[in-house]
Amino acid sequence: MKIEIQSFDELKKQYKLSDNEKAFKASKNSLTVSITKHYLSLINLEDEKDPLRIQVFPSVLEENENNLENIDPLFEINNSKSSRLIHRYESRVALLTTDICPMYCRHCFRRRFTGKLLGPISNKEIEEASIYIQKHPKITEILLTGGDLLTLTNSKLDFLIKTLRERNPKLIMRICTRMVITAPSRIDAGLISIFKKYKSAPFYLLTQVNHPRELDSEAIKAINQFVDAGIPALNQCVMLKGVNDNFDTMEELCNKLLFNRIKPYYVFQGDLVSGTSHLRVNVDRTIEIEREMRKRLSGLAMPSFMIDLPKGGGKVPLSACYLKSFNDNIYTFITLDGEEREYPHI
Repeated sequence: MKIEIQSFDELKKQYKLSDNEKAFKASKNSLTVSITKHYLSLINLEDEKDPLRIQVFPSVLEENENNLENIDPLFEINNSKSSRLIHRYESRVALLTTDICPMYCRHCFRRRFTGKLLGPISNKEIEEASIYIQKHPKITEILLTGGDLLTLTNSKLDFLIKTLRERNPKLIMRICTRMVITAPSRIDAGLISIFKKYKSAPFYLLTQVNHPRELDSEAIKAINQFVDAGIPALNQCVMLKGVNDNFDTMEELCNKLLFNRIKPYYVFQGDLVSGTSHLRVNVDRTIEIEREMRKRLSGLAMPSFMIDLPKGGGKVPLSACYLKSFNDNIYTFITLDGEEREYPHI
């Protein structure tokens, strides 16, 4: 299926750009610029501060760096078992199925790999990854990621799943994709039928919706095809400055996701990846939003706010602490309204 995409050169010709957008210069070190026609249709192109535009239009601010940033802040290279397989946590691995995305988000944490014209994973690399997983029985989950997994052809995707499942039939697979948002027409009966063929272990759809407007009727229809096929949908959101760093937007997003059968799973603090500092929200602000969401959202709608620590430190919760003290066998907690409550040490 052909997906219509606009390059930066086309954007410059057709739309009025801000000064920061016009000053952006593509180089071998910068992230590729590509925006799908569908996603472009969701943007208010008259508004330079549109929260969807901020995510995908390039900016000269991407050239800014500080000494804490890194092109590989999560130390994925250090934890790589091959050019495509990352094994950071004992029970799960990530497989970089491709470096290609139909649209490149400016907050991408895998800029070292994404859009570097490496192409889809080879059959040999798939075989190597499956053998590695077979030899490590404590691995129970695999994240099929990239790039965007669903840029693979149906035949390549089928071969990938078949090979992995033959080596480990109980391997739980996470379908990590943003194409349900960026190019929802990619999701059709033929694609869904591939996943329905393999029933020895569950699949989970992992989406990334960062703003309520991204979840339009076409995106909902695309995600519903997975859910209707018995594949639960979860959302991993990134906290982004000018996009979702306010109470009302985050509340609307989480409730809209839940209403459409998508579990708000994680809200990630922006990683310390080079070129993204202008999009990164202050940690104090993220914790403030997390605290407010605990007041506003139900348990079902409440995601876990997380930070993926630099240098491969792993994911830890990013939240306010409600335990104030422990004295004389009594715990003192702070309620969401700021009051104190005591609980005995039993």
